[in-house]
Amino acid sequence: MSNEFANNDEPTIANQHLGIDNTTHKHVWSPPPTQPTIPSVTQATSVDHTRYNTSATTFTPPPAPPSLMRESAARERMRRRRVQSRRRGGDWAWVVIAAALLGIVIIISMTLFLALKVSQTEQEIIPTAVAVLPTPVDARQDFNAPNGSFETGQQVTLVDGRSIVLEPWDGQSRFTVLVMGLDRRPGETGLAYRTDTMMLVSVDPITNSIGLLSIPRDLFVDVPGYGQLQRVNTPMVLGELQQPGFGPQLAMQTVQYNLGIRVHDYIAVDFNTFVTLVDAIGGIDINVPRTINDPLYPDMFFGYDPFFITAGQHHLDGITALKYARTRHDSNDFERALRQQDVLYAIRDRILTFDMLPQLIIQAPRLWSSLSDNISTGLTLDQIIQLGWFLKDIPNENIRTGVINSSYTYNYTTPSGAAVLVPDRSRLGPLMVEVFGPNYSD
Repeated sequence: MSNEFANNDEPTIANQHLGIDNTTHKHVWSPPPTQPTIPSVTQATSVDHTRYNTSATTFTPPPAPPSLMRESAARERMRRRRVQSRRRGGDWAWVVIAAALLGIVIIISMTLFLALKVSQTEQEIIPTAVAVLPTPVDARQDFNAPNGSFETGQQVTLVDGRSIVLEPWDGQSRFTVLVMGLDRRPGETGLAYRTDTMMLVSVDPITNSIGLLSIPRDLFVDVPGYGQLQRVNTPMVLGELQQPGFGPQLAMQTVQYNLGIRVHDYIAVDFNTFVTLVDAIGGIDINVPRTINDPLYPDMFFGYDPFFITAGQHHLDGITALKYARTRHDSNDFERALRQQDVLYAIRDRILTFDMLPQLIIQAPRLWSSLSDNISTGLTLDQIIQLGWFLKDIPNENIRTGVINSSYTYNYTTPSGAAVLVPDRSRLGPLMVEVFGPNYSD
C-alpha cells in the first residue's frame, strides 16, 4: 500500500471535480442525492486564541480566496518543503494528535483526551459560597501530605497564585472538538501547515460517553467555499492563506460539512507538545504487538532517524512514543491511527494509575505557559480544567473509538498522480452512529 499514500506533501489537489472515470477505476462514486441538514458551526476564538467565543452563527461557507499576485511566505515555504520532501523520498506524517491532545488535557486538567466545553453561551466558573466549601488547600505545599487529595467543590491555589473551584462541566448537550496535529517543524510558527493527523472527539453528557474518530489525512472531500475537492488536511492552509487565523474555522467547517456533526471548537498542536507532555508524566507503557524496524523513519530536518522496537511490553519516553505512533513502516495510515489511539489510552492509564491528577492541576498554568507556542485552541484554561474534571469519571466501557479506514473509502488516483481516499457516504453514517451514537447530528 506504499503507493497509496504517495505525494502526501502536496498542500492541495488542483483541478479535481466530482466523479470518477468508469473506464479506469473500479468504483464510481457520487455524492448522495441531497446533502443532510448540517447544523451551524460554532465560531471559536479569533487570532489570539485566548477566549472561547460561544456566539451562535449561521453556517456560511467562506468565499474562495482571491488570486494572489505575489507569492506569500506560506506558499513559498510549502513549495520549498515539497521539493525537500521529494529528495528524501518519503512522506512526512507528523504529530500523534490523539496522544498529544490527551496529554494536554491530562497535564492541564486531569484525564481523558481533551478539554471540552459544551454550551452555546459562555459558562463562568462561579465559586460556591465559601461557607460550604472545604478548607482551601494550597497544593504547592500540601500535595505531598499523607492525605493530600482534591474533592469536587474544593478551592485550590495554582502555581501562579490564583484560585479556582473544582467544579465539573455541567453541559446538557453534546460537545465536539476537532483535534489536529500540525506538520510544523522546529523554528516554524503560525498555523499555515497541513494537519497530517486529525481526530474528532465528542462528549455526550446524556449518555455519559465519549466518542473518538480518526480521520485519514488523504480523505478527498468538499471544502466549503471551494469548487474543487481537496484532501481533508488542506483546509488549515487554505484558510490561513485566505486570512490569518481563519484556518481552524475552515478546518472545522470542512469536517462538519462532510461528516454531519456539529464541531464546536478545536485544538491544534505540534510534535513538541506531544514529546513534552509524555515526558512530563514520566513516559507511558505500551504493549507492542509486533516488531517494528523502520530504517527510513524521518527526522525533523528532512533526514532519517532509524527506529527499531521489538514486540512486547515497553516503557516509552516522549521521543520514542512519538516514533511508535508516527511510523508507517510495513503498515498504513489506518494502522497508524490505531496505534495513536493505543498511545492515548496509555497516557490516560499512566495518569490514573499513579494518581497524578492533583499535581498536574496545580502545575497547569506553568505547563500551559511553557507550551503556549505549540498549542492553538479556542478554549481557556479554566474551561479545560472544568471539563477535565467531568471527563475523568467517564468509564472505559463508555469510550468508543473508530477509524475511517478502507471499509468506508475508495482508493482513487487523481490525474495529477495523487493517491487519495474517496469517502463512501453510504457507509459513513453507520460508522458515525457506532462511534458517537444515534443522536450525533443533533
